[in-house]
Amino acid sequence: MTVNLVAIIGPTACGKTALGVRLAREVGGEILSADSRQVYRGLDLGTGKDLDEYRSEAGVVPCHLIDIAAPDEEFHVFAYQRLFFQRFGEIRNRGAFPILVGGSGLYLDAVLMNYPFEEVRPNEELRHVLAGLDIGQLRERLQSVRPDLHNTTDLIHRERLVRAIEIAEHVPSGPRDSWCSPTDLNPLVVGIAMEVDVLRERIARRLRKRLEAGLVAEVRRLHDDGLSWERIDRFGLEYRYVARYLQGRIDEDRMYQELNTRIHQFAKRQRTWFRRMERRGIRIDWIPGDDYPALRKLVLPYLEGMNAGSEG
Repeated sequence: MTVNLVAIIGPTACGKTALGVRLAREVGGEILSADSRQVYRGLDLGTGKDLDEYRSEAGVVPCHLIDIAAPDEEFHVFAYQRLFFQRFGEIRNRGAFPILVGGSGLYLDAVLMNYPFEEVRPNEELRHVLAGLDIGQLRERLQSVRPDLHNTTDLIHRERLVRAIEIAEHVPSGPRDSWCSPTDLNPLVVGIAMEVDVLRERIARRLRKRLEAGLVAEVRRLHDDGLSWERIDRFGLEYRYVARYLQGRIDEDRMYQELNTRIHQFAKRQRTWFRRMERRGIRIDWIPGDDYPALRKLVLPYLEGMNAGSEG
């Protein structure tokens, strides 16, 4: 099989970025991020951009789809998919090898399963109808057309409910071939399997490091720069609970404990999503933890003919 994309996926804090960067250095690759929050400028510590990981004495590994949207902008998976395939083609045209790294399930599905998305413009007639419904009725309407809804945040905020209904009820304007990506992918998907206890410790350690590095100051700056608390809350996890702390709604100890628990729960949901991907036909080759030799042994046979290094 000719592989034209390696995707390295796994739960938060499992070491995906370091593995992807190391592989990119060896095979002449460039990174494509699949993280739904790293697309936003200014969300750095809380999203774990770890941009220093891409730099070394050997140079900088190019990384794409990070810092491409303003934090007050609604960035949707349609835009991600479109930009991914654009960057994917550009990387290939340069003779480099694309390496997808991330853990945002819908973003991964949009690429690996080639979901047929079409940009949906605001439907003023539908919005007028929805304006007469209360939030409970809006939830029922959305769930009637999207019983498999992945993002429960869409059920909390009225604005997002209306937009989600608008997208869910949209009828494509053309045949499937006209709104699917034209790019054919032959991906090798590598999953990082990590013992729960090990991952739990890594999550806790990383959270402490982010707080020590200035996570609270980052969230305060976002608010000082004009983002509402509601908007910051919608970024979830680190931003939600630090924002609640800054508003005086919880104390520092509760902020840490709640956040640590929620990140563990998020990692569990990610693992569930990956199992669902497998059930839907995506083959995932699992390696034990952030084991680079295991990754290299798995990947390099598929990349024969490329100018891979000889690192053992």
